[in-house]
Amino acid sequence: MRNAFVKELEQLARSDDRVVLLSGDIGNRMFDGFKEIAPDRFINAGIAEQNMIGVAAGLALSGYRPYVYTIVPFLTTRCMEQIRVDLCYHDLPVVLVGVGGGLSYSSLGATHHSCEDIAMLRSIPNMRVCCPGDRIEVGALVRETIGMDGPTYLRLGKKNEATVHREGVGLRMGVACVLEEGNEICVISTGNLLPWAAQLTAALGESGVSCSLVSMHTVKPLDGDYLKRAFAGHGLVVSVEEHSRIGGLASAIDQWRHDFEGGGADYLGIGTADRFAHRLGDQTYVRRGLGLKEEVILKQILDRFGGV
Repeated sequence: MRNAFVKELEQLARSDDRVVLLSGDIGNRMFDGFKEIAPDRFINAGIAEQNMIGVAAGLALSGYRPYVYTIVPFLTTRCMEQIRVDLCYHDLPVVLVGVGGGLSYSSLGATHHSCEDIAMLRSIPNMRVCCPGDRIEVGALVRETIGMDGPTYLRLGKKNEATVHREGVGLRMGVACVLEEGNEICVISTGNLLPWAAQLTAALGESGVSCSLVSMHTVKPLDGDYLKRAFAGHGLVVSVEEHSRIGGLASAIDQWRHDFEGGGADYLGIGTADRFAHRLGDQTYVRRGLGLKEEVILKQILDRFGGV
């Protein structure tokens, strides 16, 4: 995903001299191409992330379109006051690009995990929250940000994620993308669990269940129009995310159901457990340790669907 972001940003920098990239002292060689295109529009802010947000705010107030890139917890948890006051209060067109969403930096421990960031940022007025599921979604969402007012949070995975979409698929921010159509269970994914959700949907299909697979790449604003159709047209709606159920996509859907009296289908939200990971390994290992176990969730879904 991060390579897809850099490739798309290079294209934007060629065509729009307002584009500025700020980095928190990571990815420097990765940005060599950008620096060749726009050497005076790359700023290595160092390990001073809170200051970096302030610099981005100043650039935006001066007419630039800043993109701020660093590891998710250092961009979000560390900078919440600056994001809230410097960016969102002034409704500035700054794009926060967090790399390593969820458990992507699995072996580095809880300091580098981010299962709370969606909850924090979707609660701030004026902030959009986007969680692309593969490199195709990254490119499409980055292209949209250049023409948008106000702040946006773009939550990336890391690298080597599987590609689920076909090239050239049409994607729009705030509009859910339906990859497969079914009429019994609807699986809605956000962020880097999309390939995992595709495998889950395939396993449900092998069990004889007709499934829809949907990428809800924009958590705020949520696509309520699609949710109305999903709850009306299926027996069970399931959301999956590499984020706590508290405050993430599951909470957003629960809130939507309450506010808009979304009836119809039963609903099951699946996310990481409400605890820190202390046993570390690769991403799959840490996912499973926090409750994202494919075989357990498949049984849970089938049991729930059978009880509808």
